[in-house]
Amino acid sequence: MRNRDRQWGYLVVWEFQVQPGKENEFEKDYGPNGAWAELFKPAEGYLGTELNRDLKNPRRYLTLDFWECREAYERFREEHRAEYKGLDLRSEAMTETEKEIGAFARVLTRAPKPSPDS
Repeated sequence: MRNRDRQWGYLVVWEFQVQPGKENEFEKDYGPNGAWAELFKPAEGYLGTELNRDLKNPRRYLTLDFWECREAYERFREEHRAEYKGLDLRSEAMTETEKEIGAFARVLTRAPKPSPDS
């Protein structure tokens, strides 16, 4: 993931079931240097994409798109609506199903402060 030192605050997770024989093409387009990452790359607040393949079902994948914040993601989607839709339409030929699992906010926990008696 690029910009690994920067903290992400917003994560978008998608699940895909890929057409038989389209796995390599899918991995190329959806991987961290693929067409989707290239579309996102110039966006302010985009931190990177990870592609994960299910060990029990090798045609099932999850993508994780890391953003600094929700606002950056939503601004990108609004400003690049046409490009996003075009790439999405092209990508449909590779997949049987596509499902947005959800959007997640990072939960940061703080270490408890030491008590004065410690």
